[in-house]
Amino acid sequence: MIRLVAILAVAVFAAAYLLTLFDEMPSFGLRKQLALVRVEGVITDGKETVDELERYAKDPSVLGIVLRIDSPGGAVVPAQEIYEAVNRLRTMYDKKVVVSMGTVAASGGYYIAAASDKIVASPGTLTGSIGVIMEIPNVEGLMKKVGVESIVIKSGSHKDTGSPFRAMKPEERALLQSVLDDVHHQFIEAVAKGRGLEVVDVTRLADGRVFTGRQAQAAGLVDQLGDLRDAIRTAADLAHIEGEPEVVETQPRFSLRGLLQSKWFGNGVVGFPTGVRLEYRMAF
Repeated sequence: MIRLVAILAVAVFAAAYLLTLFDEMPSFGLRKQLALVRVEGVITDGKETVDELERYAKDPSVLGIVLRIDSPGGAVVPAQEIYEAVNRLRTMYDKKVVVSMGTVAASGGYYIAAASDKIVASPGTLTGSIGVIMEIPNVEGLMKKVGVESIVIKSGSHKDTGSPFRAMKPEERALLQSVLDDVHHQFIEAVAKGRGLEVVDVTRLADGRVFTGRQAQAAGLVDQLGDLRDAIRTAADLAHIEGEPEVVETQPRFSLRGLLQSKWFGNGVVGFPTGVRLEYRMAF
């Protein structure tokens, strides 16, 4: 009797374990689902989002992605990486991608959105801010007051360009401006390609200004006004899913880094400049 109970217990635990594994496996086309992926807070690293998009790209049961963006932007390269991942979803895997904009989806947040099939924003969403920013602190005056001197040994005339310990020379400012102009043009080209617009038309809007969702729609930067629910419905229609769509979402694992990158801390701890870097980010 004891042996029978033990066998049954093992069988129950084994069955439960197998069900857990099955639940984590792709559905192999048996179900038609949408996946909800979130990009929130200051964008400092694109790996987690890119990996999540790639997982859904390879799942045949996921026919479309709703990308919820609530971000003022961030570092240039992560935004570009996520943009390319969205492009791959659409071109290589034939997945439909609809962006749902939250409170703010500006600069790098808009850069990512431009790669999607459709963009849905609330009338009061802050978006746009198509531009590049580089902030360089200058503490030369403070150092003179406290009697501290910085000694630099370098092998190239521009090696210490952007140093916070001295004033910037005109030729250095011109050099950095050329770098920003090139990255800015990359932004304009990405928006023009993703939105099907002419570069000259995007350039007129790409002076760093922000738009409300309603203004962005009038300018051709947003397709329709609505909330997350409307974006889900739009994605379901594009993916030819009839009825109420099933929406799956990966639950984020807690981490200190994730907390600091969240919308609660994004404009503070992580948003504070830590050295010279290019950013697709709102300046406020």
